[in-house]
Amino acid sequence: MATALPTVETFELFANRAVEGLSLVADANQKVLRQLVDLTTTTAAEGVGVYAALQSSTLGAVKSGQSFVLAQATRFQSLPKDPVVSYQRAVLDGVEGAQTAFKLIETSAETVTRSAERLQASADRATKDIQGTWVALGASLKALYTPEQA
Repeated sequence: MATALPTVETFELFANRAVEGLSLVADANQKVLRQLVDLTTTTAAEGVGVYAALQSSTLGAVKSGQSFVLAQATRFQSLPKDPVVSYQRAVLDGVEGAQTAFKLIETSAETVTRSAERLQASADRATKDIQGTWVALGASLKALYTPEQA
């Protein structure tokens, strides 16, 4: 026959388990918040890196465009001397400029794609870590509140 615990001891047992359970929940919340802060930091750093790469690419495109305009202005001055050569050179420069622009666009798209892949991997890791934290919390709470077998 099982003996009943006195009321004070029962209350202390429940109070201690409640405090321990709240402590477990608080620890889990702290881990999750740390993981979310890490993810946010990684995302911000990745965003800054992509911004810098795109800005550098844009500056290169602007310089290339200025060079093209200056070359065309120079060629326009020599137009009366040899118009056919000037036209041919202008067309070739235009084609080269278009190729350069497409390469810059392609490079920018690849930069953004790689960044998105890295962010996806970081988000996946954070998701697994957070899920693991909650699974561990559930197991700890279950162990804490499962009645002991005599």
